[in-house]
Amino acid sequence: MSIETRHPLPARLHTLAALAGLLERLEAAPSSASAEQYRGVARQVQVLLAEAEPDEHLQRLLNAAPHSAELYENLRYDIAGLCRSPLEAALNAELAATAAIRQAQRAR
Repeated sequence: MSIETRHPLPARLHTLAALAGLLERLEAAPSSASAEQYRGVARQVQVLLAEAEPDEHLQRLLNAAPHSAELYENLRYDIAGLCRSPLEAALNAELAATAAIRQAQRAR
């Protein structure tokens, strides 16, 4: 018995998925493309993300493509803030920064 673990994306997201995969590969091997090629891919992903319907299919795609998810978060920052950033990590970073500032103030 096999269990289907992959969820097919709707056709409207196929191009975005392909470019998001390319962006992930470029991030993993930065010297594999020129800066202009990288910017071109990132711009195309950004355009497609701006047009994408924010539904469960897009969220699944973004979960699989963290660099595209970061672009999406930056595009939606004005209405959603850091909607895809883990809250616990952000809170821990804020607490660590506060502790470091207090320690630096005491060291004066």
